[in-house]
Order: sequence, then structure tokens, then C-alpha cells
Amino acid sequence: MKDSYDVVIVGGGVIGSGVAYFLASNPDFKGSVLIIERDPSFSKASTALSASSIRVQFSNPINVQISQFGGQFIADFAERMQVAGEPKPDLNFHASGYLFLANTAEQVQTLSENHEVQRSLGADVVLWDKDALCDAFPHLNAEDILLASYGRTGEGWFNNTGLMNGMRAKARELGADYLIDEVVGIGRIGARVQSVTLKSGRKVAAGTIVNASGPRAALTAKMAGVDVPVEPRKRTLFVLDCAKTPEGSARVCNGRLPLMIDPSGVFVRPEGRYFLTGCPPVEDPAADFDDFEPRHDEFEDIIWPALAARSASFEAVKVVNVWAGHYDFNTLDHNLIVGRHPEVENFIYANGFSGHGLQQGPAAGRAVSELIIYGGYRSLDFSEVGYERIVEGRPFLEKAVI
Repeated sequence: MKDSYDVVIVGGGVIGSGVAYFLASNPDFKGSVLIIERDPSFSKASTALSASSIRVQFSNPINVQISQFGGQFIADFAERMQVAGEPKPDLNFHASGYLFLANTAEQVQTLSENHEVQRSLGADVVLWDKDALCDAFPHLNAEDILLASYGRTGEGWFNNTGLMNGMRAKARELGADYLIDEVVGIGRIGARVQSVTLKSGRKVAAGTIVNASGPRAALTAKMAGVDVPVEPRKRTLFVLDCAKTPEGSARVCNGRLPLMIDPSGVFVRPEGRYFLTGCPPVEDPAADFDDFEPRHDEFEDIIWPALAARSASFEAVKVVNVWAGHYDFNTLDHNLIVGRHPEVENFIYANGFSGHGLQQGPAAGRAVSELIIYGGYRSLDFSEVGYERIVEGRPFLEKAVI
């Protein structure tokens, strides 16, 4: 450990580890990197408690492209993250796709408009009428469905901590330092941050500070004398056992079922021999940073009625596990905030992913590394999701937020 680093990253989850990896792996970067993480177990981290899925079915081109890169990154993960003397990491990617269902004219219009964007960028997504949907997934009750959107490739789910641990291990092999401690202060003089003060009493000088502290992003920003509209929002996930599983009944994708988003907002996907499900809460206040108590009533009140109506396979189910995690929720527009603060030039945000951090982490990590190394973006242009829109109160429009 040194007393000074070129880049200090606050937060060692998938976003912070992604930034560290892309910095350390770029031969144009000659500096030093320190990642500071307050919780070595990651037991309450958004990374560990997420549904860990990836989709290209967004409405905004940059979000589609971010996930396309994420999908390729996952495909190449074993080779890219190989650490000497260790087995190749396996993310156990299930490429079973996403299935969006629409039963109102407004939802149909949204899926159709989104599809035009997705197809223009080469995404392998198809639109189906009711008959095509029932032919592909005969277990579904599609009586009310007007349109379905199905991602045939490039979508699915994977090992969430595997993604984080793989990038972290590779970054460390390439020279990045990790420290278990908590940032309790940030030194700033004028338009530049200078250092971080740690709970242990240590002080570390920093050339650049990256805020990758997930739901605690606003606390980190405040230490630097700036703001970010991010707060923790609770999401509860349930694992179900079906008396008669529909998995294997599909007539596409070798019988495997996709992650389905019902028109009600309830989602469900296979999870081994079980199913993982959740829904947007009816009321969604900011959560206490340490409040991880599941909202058990969401299953009986919202999820089970929707699933049972959609498929007879979900009429007889039993909850076998439940947990709650936190979104790092961007209260302005529910989308990522990546970029420099316009008044504090060496303070960089990588926050507000609002439930999309796992799938957007690789591209966001690469983007932040490019800002640091080159002073601008070299691959995907993240300018439209920068902090400037926060200052201007100008929301970034994304219609496909789950």
C-alpha cells in the first residue's frame, strides 16, 4: 500500500472493479489504482443481491449498445479474466433471452418503437403476435396479449459475483491494489479533489477519485462537496418451486424459458430447478441504507396473482427463498450517471444504474477508464448520460425500464 495513487475508486463492487480492470489492462495507462471497499463480504452489495441479467431490449440506442458490449464481454470473459495458476472463470451464462408482453395499445406502441431502435443496431429481437407467442411458449395464457418482443440471442442471466470477482482478480494481477476500509472524508481544494480519509485513520492522496459506491453514492459525493440524485430503493426477489414446472416446454431455445416481463410489471425466469421472480413496488420510498427486510406481501398481493393468471404452471407454487437488495436509484430519470463533475474536474461519477449495473458495468468501466486515460471517450460515447444533464434537470429518456 502506498500513500498516493493516480486513481482512487470508492467502491469495489462490479462497477468499481470494472473501472479498475479496464484501467489496469490498458497499456496506455501507466498510473496506479486503489480500490477501497467497506464490506469485504459484499453480502449487502447491489452486485451480490441482484437478479444478474442482461438484455438489449432498451429504447435508447446508447443503452442497447452498452448491453451489446456487455454481452460480448461476458462471452469473452473466461479468456479475458484468466489469472495465472487459476482455472478459467465461468459465468454460467444462460442465453435464454428476454420476453416482453404487451396487452395495451400504449405498450404495443412502446415495444414497436423500441424494436425499431434495437433492430437498427443489429440486435437479434423479434416481434410476435399472439399465435406466434403461444406456439413458442405453449404454457402461457396469452388471451389478452396483443404483442410480444423476444430476444433470441445476446440476452440472459449469469453469475453476478463471478463477474465482479473475475474483474477484481484480473485487476489485482495487473497491479491494482484493493483495500478493505471505508472512506469517511474527501479532501478538496477549489476545483480538484486531493485525497480520501479512511475510517482507519489513514489518508491517501488521489489524482482522480471515482465514485462507484452504489446506493451510497450521494454520501460519497457529499464528502467532495457535490451532489448526485441517487438513493437506495428496495427490491425484493422471491425463489419459487413449482409443483409442475414449465421449464423444458418451450418450442424455441432447446425448451428453455426466457426471462418474461408480464404487462403487469411482474418478471419471472428459471433459476436452476426453481424460478426467480419480483415486481416493481406499488410504493417506492427511499430505503434506509441498512434496511434489507423483504417486502413479503408483494408475493401474495402482486406477483402470485399475475403469474397464476399468466400460466397454470404457476398456480401451485411455494416460496423457498426470499431476499431484498438495493437499487442505486437515480431519482431524475432512473438511468446511469457516468462522467466528470463539471466543476470538480477530477471527480468522476459511475452511479445511478437503477438496477442495470451488472449488465452495464463492463461498458461503464471501460468508459470511465477512457475518460481518465485519454480525457474523452474512445469507444461508446457516454456524453448523454453524463452529469451535465443532472445539473440542467434534463432527464435521459429510456422507455424500457423495469
